[in-house]
Amino acid sequence: QVQLVESGGGLVQAGGSLRLSCAASGRTFSTYYMGWFRQAPGKEREFVAAIRRDGGSTYATDSVQGRFTISRDNAKNTVYLQMNSAKPEDTAVYYCAAVYYCSGIGCFDVKTYLHWGQGTQVTVSS
Repeated sequence: QVQLVESGGGLVQAGGSLRLSCAASGRTFSTYYMGWFRQAPGKEREFVAAIRRDGGSTYATDSVQGRFTISRDNAKNTVYLQMNSAKPEDTAVYYCAAVYYCSGIGCFDVKTYLHWGQGTQVTVSS
């Protein structure tokens, strides 16, 4: 079992940057695939980025590629989402999530992930 707590959300102007953090409890963080998802008002939760256990491979949805970077520090039990060149359409509650194993497009699916944080609000003003 792993507990996740996000932080770092807030208000940022369009074109600005923000770094989200997700701290995990437990000593088995390095065994989990980690993902970031977001949910805007009135919309379904959607995939943003994912990272494999050792951080060797990362994935990002098309709309954030080149702007957002996911990374992890297994020694600190933390996964990050660096958000650059933020756009108003990035406004959402951002969630981190963990799963012991995923493969292929399953790593991009909300239903794959078993453990979720409480979310952190990101608002990008135009």
